[in-house]
Amino acid sequence: MDVTALARSLLEPIPAHRTAGIEVLLAVDGASEVMLVTAPALTNVIGALHSSGLITLIDAAGLAAIIAACDAEDDFQGVVPLGSAASLDFRAPARGRLVASCRLSQEARLALRPVLSRDGDRARITTVADVVDDAGVLVCRGTFEWSIRRRSAAA
Repeated sequence: MDVTALARSLLEPIPAHRTAGIEVLLAVDGASEVMLVTAPALTNVIGALHSSGLITLIDAAGLAAIIAACDAEDDFQGVVPLGSAASLDFRAPARGRLVASCRLSQEARLALRPVLSRDGDRARITTVADVVDDAGVLVCRGTFEWSIRRRSAAA
């Protein structure tokens, strides 16, 4: 299901995402693409996107992929995804327009399904996102471990 509009409405207003200028390009069937244009205020000493900007982009890609696993827009209501660990593998300086893509593994989708369908209340999954520049060069690969829960109806 295409839930790009839902992912935009949930992710783009997040203060860190708004500060970085993150835009959700795609959130469909457990896959996502998010983008930012490297702002000078977020660069490091070599003029590339600072690692904090890269982790923000990779976080957003993982979140959008999680949202993209929904079968209906209301599946995500009450779901709270929290990152529990992250790692970055830097490959090249990250400059200009950067796109992070993430596709949930089958294992992640199976673990997430009970939470989204309201048959379960907790899941732990891992997402992997690749960040490429305008030339298609892989600049970073990031892994996020997530603890995902559904708030009780009474909460």
